Amino acid sequence: MGKEKVVKNRNFLADKIWVFPFAIVGLIAGAILISSFIKAADDHLLCSRGNSRSQAVDEYSATPIQLEAIRHYATSRIVPQQNFDEISVTFDVLKKRAPCNFLVFGLGYDSIMWTALNPRGYTIFLEEDPKWVQKVLKDAPFLHAHAVQYRTQLQQADDLLSHYRSEPSCSPSKAYLRGNENCKLALTGFPDEFYDTEWDLIMIDAPRGFFAEGPGRMAPIFSAAVMARNRKGSGVTHVFLHDATRKVEKAFASEFLCRKYLVHKVGRLWHFEIPSAANINSDDDDQFC
Repeated sequence: MGKEKVVKNRNFLADKIWVFPFAIVGLIAGAILISSFIKAADDHLLCSRGNSRSQAVDEYSATPIQLEAIRHYATSRIVPQQNFDEISVTFDVLKKRAPCNFLVFGLGYDSIMWTALNPRGYTIFLEEDPKWVQKVLKDAPFLHAHAVQYRTQLQQADDLLSHYRSEPSCSPSKAYLRGNENCKLALTGFPDEFYDTEWDLIMIDAPRGFFAEGPGRMAPIFSAAVMARNRKGSGVTHVFLHDATRKVEKAFASEFLCRKYLVHKVGRLWHFEIPSAANINSDDDDQFC
């Protein structure tokens, strides 16, 4: 490769680093604009409600977190882990579902963005590294994050699949999470709100799954499937799995999240819409898919 071409490529990458944060700002501003359109559509209902109009204006105005997110990404060269097309998949769902309950495995450079894209909703982040949690919350104390511990290692992936097939407390008809010590794929010892909240969206972008001793994403994938099947509210549970093209993520997604519920594949992100068990017609209670 010639020197001139190398320089051009470097300039192109530098331009991308600057452009991407502004694209994120555009998404957040778009979320604010959508809320404004909703307010305008409802204005005709407010004429005879006295103070209702001013209350509605407050309700659909930009939240402090959204304004902070715009400032953050407009002045930062640090970009989120996912690319713009991958982010847009989740954003499209949030436009329809927000405010909602949004569970994110992982705490990173995109956490402020996810919180801002779910205005007046409930977004929490689960992170394996307590020091990283402290660092992020020092700069963004408005984020809702917990440090958690996992019981698995990536190198155990094959054994964990065999364990699931032989352990009754892992079976779809009997699986539960809180206190389920017998099922090694069940996430136990997590904060109460993890178990007590019915999640509308679940993003699995952690824990680390790229080296043998890392926790891997086997347990979050299994647990997301259990929570989705146990849903009591209306509609489906949206599960977003990042790095889904890796061997273990792909195998566990096929086993528990189910290819038949896969609705989008963009880059390394897979998007599943999983119905509750009450809305699934199946005679096989021993399989998730």
